[in-house]
Amino acid sequence: MSEVITIGEPLVAFCSEEPDVSLADALEWHKIMGGAELNVAIGVQRLGHSVDYISRIGEDPFGEFIKKTIAGYNIGTQYISYDPDHWTGHQIKQRVTKGDPQVFNYRKNSAACYLTPDVIDKVDLSGVKIAHMSGIFPSISDTAEKSFRRLFDRLHENHIMTTYDPNLRDTWKSHDYMVKTENELAGNADIVMPGVNEGKILMGSDDPEKIADFYLQGKYTKTVIVKVGAKGAYLKQKDGHVNFVKGFHVPADKIVDTVGAGDGFALGTITALLEGHTIDEAVKRGNAVGAMQIQTPGDNDGYPTPEQLQKFYEEHAAD
Repeated sequence: MSEVITIGEPLVAFCSEEPDVSLADALEWHKIMGGAELNVAIGVQRLGHSVDYISRIGEDPFGEFIKKTIAGYNIGTQYISYDPDHWTGHQIKQRVTKGDPQVFNYRKNSAACYLTPDVIDKVDLSGVKIAHMSGIFPSISDTAEKSFRRLFDRLHENHIMTTYDPNLRDTWKSHDYMVKTENELAGNADIVMPGVNEGKILMGSDDPEKIADFYLQGKYTKTVIVKVGAKGAYLKQKDGHVNFVKGFHVPADKIVDTVGAGDGFALGTITALLEGHTIDEAVKRGNAVGAMQIQTPGDNDGYPTPEQLQKFYEEHAAD
């Protein structure tokens, strides 16, 4: 079994090739693979760690593309099952030169929505050191939420460290249900990694300390890392350790696309912890990978190899 495991829905993403052209007017497209949890898996593997991915895809050309692409990244595919009755989810995404792109998802009743808890019971967790959980997957269907909760239960039974990124999406059945469920699920994780904007939505404040204090009330939560954009991240632990880890400066003209920055933060933190670094060093790496990612156009193109990460540190030693 791999060091890291995650669960999510892979999407075939059609990205417009024409910068700053609306999706309605775009005529040229490039097909890639998307999915927040997959972004994390790709980055974890790129930094030299093994990772398995749990999901369900359709028996269709999109599903075939997804599985081949995932395998090409050397991510474990043994827990990706095929669904003969439902299609693989997909999305269209705008290309922009600054700011956030338009993104439209087509995932209702997709194959991943029908990943059932019995699949989770067959997953071999021996050797897994960290599981990365995201609020996206449980939002897509009641069945997915049940399976997500079952995986959390099994992770607890096996004493495996868990990280949780709320990753808010509009796929929840209602706003109130999203708030209630996201906060409940976060309490199942050892490390919770919300952003300040997510804090505002989920618990009513964008103050990093208040957000951290709120999530430290979770049953299993020992550490909260609040992402504060370019400024860095606020870290607080149940044992009283507090720190604000400064971010890395990226000039405005170097920022290409902010998609994937949060996933980069997660994978940076996870891999540093796997390597025995302190939580402060892990947060620093999270900031670094996020800063590297926003300088590239794809969802995960900026995630570094160990050599690229070291070079980035050397170039930003004064930050």
